[in-house]
Amino acid sequence: MLRELQRYLEAGQLVDVIYLDRYGQTSKRTLRLLAIEGNRVKAFCLSRSAPRVFAIENILAIYPAAQKKGA
Repeated sequence: MLRELQRYLEAGQLVDVIYLDRYGQTSKRTLRLLAIEGNRVKAFCLSRSAPRVFAIENILAIYPAAQKKGA
């Protein structure tokens, strides 16, 4: 997972992640990755329109964000 995160960060590519939150619920988030620090990822969450920090061990899946038509 770390290697994938680093690759997307270096490419500046938006990603979709499936994330397990602190309450044990899964959510899908679209992120602009900003930094990887230890076992955490700093990102701007487009789903919440705010900066967020994600624990890498709680990221269940990561893939490139779908491009919107006309973008």
